[in-house]
Amino acid sequence: MEDGFSSFWGPVTSTDRCEKNYVHSSYIAEFFNTISNIPGILFALIGLINALRQRFEKRFSVLHISNMILSIGSMLYHATLQRVQQQGDETPMVWEMLLYFYILYSPDWHYRSTMPTFLFFYGVGFAIAHALIRFEIGFKVHYIILCLLCIPRMYKYYIYTKDNYAKRLAKLYVATLFLGSICWLMDRVLCKEISHWYFNPQGHALWHVFMSFNSYFANTFLMFCRAEQRRWDPKVVHFFGVFPYVKIQKPKSQ
Repeated sequence: MEDGFSSFWGPVTSTDRCEKNYVHSSYIAEFFNTISNIPGILFALIGLINALRQRFEKRFSVLHISNMILSIGSMLYHATLQRVQQQGDETPMVWEMLLYFYILYSPDWHYRSTMPTFLFFYGVGFAIAHALIRFEIGFKVHYIILCLLCIPRMYKYYIYTKDNYAKRLAKLYVATLFLGSICWLMDRVLCKEISHWYFNPQGHALWHVFMSFNSYFANTFLMFCRAEQRRWDPKVVHFFGVFPYVKIQKPKSQ
């Protein structure tokens, strides 16, 4: 890291990662950490097109769009290393988890208007607080708690799903989360040692790539589970025999 390094965007005012700054371009502070967000945008776009084409509920279109916004925010943050752009990355992270919470828990929530109303005002309140107060450790703890709240419901969906291809999506979701977390921790904990290596493995950039796959697998699995709830006869099919997506058959009355 090169703390305080000044270039096109000025001195670093955000949290700096283990990638050296402005090595490949005077306009991009962390080159690999920036471009590694491109898969997240592409996968979210694929998911959005599938959701719109098959007329899934709007919640999934919003979820895919939020994935795109998150990746774009992360690109701006790593390209500039400015505090405002970092907040533009972290705030959508929380909003996205609130969307996952709604998608996971709303089918069994009897008072339909209360959950989206609460989550909306919670998201707005967090955005305001995060803009006024800089809390790095507090943000991480808060984000981890939101993630942990979603795990029991994801596990429930997994054990009640009989389709082997859908279960495979859930397993891929867990695997990419595990691998991405290892890369993130390696970049975070071993940064001083990595800085002296001839080759930087770019653990944070790998985290972005793994999480791009992770989000796509999670979204696709949730689309399958929701289609089962709506009795849309979902099937996991593969584009060119490799890339999974959900195909549904709605009743004519819908």
